[in-house]
Amino acid sequence: MDAQEVQLLEDNGSAAELGKGVTMGLEPREFDYLRQLLAEHSAIVLDEGKGYLAESRLTPLAYQEGMESAQNLIAHIRRSAPSVLHRKVLDAMMNNETWFFRDHLPFELLHRVILPELVAERSAVRRLSLWSAASSSGQEAYSIAMMIAEEFEGFPGWSISILGTDLSSAIIERARSGRYSQLEVNRGLPAKYLAKYFTHQGSEWVLSSAIRNMVEFRELNLTVPWSDLPRFDAVFMRNVLIYFEVEKRREIFARLHSAMKPDGYLLLGGAETTFGLSSAFARITWDKTAYYRPIM
Repeated sequence: MDAQEVQLLEDNGSAAELGKGVTMGLEPREFDYLRQLLAEHSAIVLDEGKGYLAESRLTPLAYQEGMESAQNLIAHIRRSAPSVLHRKVLDAMMNNETWFFRDHLPFELLHRVILPELVAERSAVRRLSLWSAASSSGQEAYSIAMMIAEEFEGFPGWSISILGTDLSSAIIERARSGRYSQLEVNRGLPAKYLAKYFTHQGSEWVLSSAIRNMVEFRELNLTVPWSDLPRFDAVFMRNVLIYFEVEKRREIFARLHSAMKPDGYLLLGGAETTFGLSSAFARITWDKTAYYRPIM
């Protein structure tokens, strides 16, 4: 990253498993430089004990660039002027872990509460604007699009815009392609949506142009002031804020409040909250999850 989904590689396995086949040799000077680079360009904090994660992510890139190790790669960019290679290093350090209809309940909430309420509240203007922040390779934004396509078959004449943003330019390009592996469509995608909205091409599944055209993908850094964004009816900003320092979270919530319509809806990740960070949102529980609405 659930670029900016912008997310560091999560520790989904043991250090030994993630570091398998990798020389555990990042020197303090190179590791400190990498931490500084991440902090300056993404505001993500890489803990001191995460050297093995950095090495496991950067070793494949080092080999692609003709270098012997992640250590050599970091030493090289530390001595060099900002370049495409610096961008590749930052992209490699992002965790783009995502899947269709991730965590299920937020999409049930969208289906059962948010969309019905928005249909009633926006019946005069017949226009909706939604944002998937940290959209990674696009599964969240496309999940929203497919659900809306299903819901709005009976509501012709509506204008629906969905924006997906991420810090990584490479992952944004992949999201725009709408091409997914068998493993990726097996993760969370209902069979009825696979049959209705995808075609099988070789080893990949390709999303229909009708759904792809519902989503605009754009590179965006959540940690700097945003520009040229509309006011949103609903925002999915899930599983990304946990990677930022507290002060950055406060700044993001302040900007987010201004970017939402007064009666909009905010969905955060299961481990994320506005508590202690912003008093500008009211938390509302639903089933086993929650959503937030701006306080004006």
